[in-house]
Amino acid sequence: MSDLTKEKNKKFSIKQSCPVRNVLDRFGDKWSVLILLVLDQEGTMRFNEIHQAIGDISQKMLTVSLRTLEADGLVSRKIYAQIPPKVEYKLTDLGHSLIPHIDALANWANQNLQTITANRLAFKN
Repeated sequence: MSDLTKEKNKKFSIKQSCPVRNVLDRFGDKWSVLILLVLDQEGTMRFNEIHQAIGDISQKMLTVSLRTLEADGLVSRKIYAQIPPKVEYKLTDLGHSLIPHIDALANWANQNLQTITANRLAFKN
């Protein structure tokens, strides 16, 4: 490997300095993208509404995923001072700016799923 190639690849080798790894690591889990899509479709939602919309996510995993998305500034959480407490989640402007890219990836996946599935089957054999 040439020194130039090594230098180019160096930017990908350290997670903190690699924007691609840093951001995509947050979406590599099973739920974050789905939560973003649900909030984009439905708008402002309460925890149980998100949980029901997704279905097979555990409450713990939903909590962890929402906190991560909130920490990244993609989802906002509003707590109402009432009894029982009411908490609502919605996409931030940053979260909304990500949706067209997620939609593009979802469209690509839908268009290519059959080919990918066939390739996986052929690879196993």
